Amino acid sequence: MRECSRYNYRTQFQPGFDTLLQDLGAMLLAGDYVLSSQVGDFERRFAAYTESAHCRGVNSGTDALLIVLRALGIGAGDEVITQANTFHATVAAIELSGATPVLVDADEETFLIDVPAVRAAVTGRTRAVIPVHLYGKPTPMAELLALAREKGLVIVEDAAQAHGARIAGKRAGTFGAAGCFSFHPSKNLAAAGDAGAIVTDDPELAQRITQMRALGQREQNDHVTVGYNSKLDSLQARILSHKLERLDEWNAQRRTCAALYRDALSHLPVSFQRQDPGEEHVYHLFQVRSGDRDGLLAHLKRQRVDAVVRYPVPIPLQPAFQHRGWRRGQFPVAERLASELLCLPLRPDLTEADVAYVSDCVDAFFDRAAARKRA
Repeated sequence: MRECSRYNYRTQFQPGFDTLLQDLGAMLLAGDYVLSSQVGDFERRFAAYTESAHCRGVNSGTDALLIVLRALGIGAGDEVITQANTFHATVAAIELSGATPVLVDADEETFLIDVPAVRAAVTGRTRAVIPVHLYGKPTPMAELLALAREKGLVIVEDAAQAHGARIAGKRAGTFGAAGCFSFHPSKNLAAAGDAGAIVTDDPELAQRITQMRALGQREQNDHVTVGYNSKLDSLQARILSHKLERLDEWNAQRRTCAALYRDALSHLPVSFQRQDPGEEHVYHLFQVRSGDRDGLLAHLKRQRVDAVVRYPVPIPLQPAFQHRGWRRGQFPVAERLASELLCLPLRPDLTEADVAYVSDCVDAFFDRAAARKRA
């Protein structure tokens, strides 16, 4: 039986794997481990790639969000608005900053933050909004930016799933005060472990982030604030620089695979995240929406298709946040998405035959379901 998995790390290191190994070996022997030249090199490369003035590498995407909030002076007594259907880390970072997370529902078709709901949620204590470029689809930013200017709010972008995505020609993560990225091994640009980065055009904010990631130090042993020990590992920085050159190529291949899926499954009772003019979706995840998601998942697993459910329990219903008093039914779109979305395998090196196999397996599930109804 054929199989189709979500990851193939081997292909991400070619060409040039031998040179990369030699460089990593030299770094290990030389002791280039912390904020080395390789970190600075990657920061310059990623800043140029995102067309940002500054990039600072940190331990993870979660740390990126937390450090930005702290560097902006957001904390106890402040409210930060984000969407109810995001990953745990978005809301955890708000909690860890000391601020109060305020959730709004998602849009039914884009799966992104519902902007009218954001406007309705703004209070006198609101300091920031965190839109999430979810699954690789860039959030339309014009209305959010206008609202931020009107209300005196800060926009911090969670771009952990949107490396290279564009909207109206501009990279996701570069619209607000700062953009936060994760390089977890599952991401489009993947480290060989945890890693993250922050991009910004604000030199003062970049300086505060630099201090905050290094235990609040201005210079060695000169701690001007209480900060974190959250530095991008030098070995990971070298790996990320190696891969960055191919990111746009990989994202284009992801879009090709997504288009093949959409075409092959268009006749079935499933739906997809809406496509919008002027966007470059990078398909970190390819989501299929089905009323019988769990049945479809079990069927695909039997066919050795590495499908998976992301975020099956939405943020408002997670035990970690029960003290916030969010209740079932308060965010109906987020709850529906949590029960209906399924990720099909999608990676840059998938062939048309791979996509056809997965699509045929999905088709077969609905054929059998229809046959059972007729029987």
